[in-house]
Amino acid sequence: MTPLSYLQKLRVEQAKQMLEDGTHTFNEITYAVGYEDISFFRKIFVRLTGLRPKEYRQKFAGYTA
Repeated sequence: MTPLSYLQKLRVEQAKQMLEDGTHTFNEITYAVGYEDISFFRKIFVRLTGLRPKEYRQKFAGYTA
């Protein structure tokens, strides 16, 4: 795994937790995890999770550990 891939994975994991929490928009989450380009981060998120952010939130909201 390259350093960039690892960093992207960490950022997506943080975004997943924030989506599960349900208190932030995806735009807010994008900026919070260190991206400025929302569409680029959405593509990374979909590639690593297989779900769009809205689908992920609907599926996992309320399942925070």
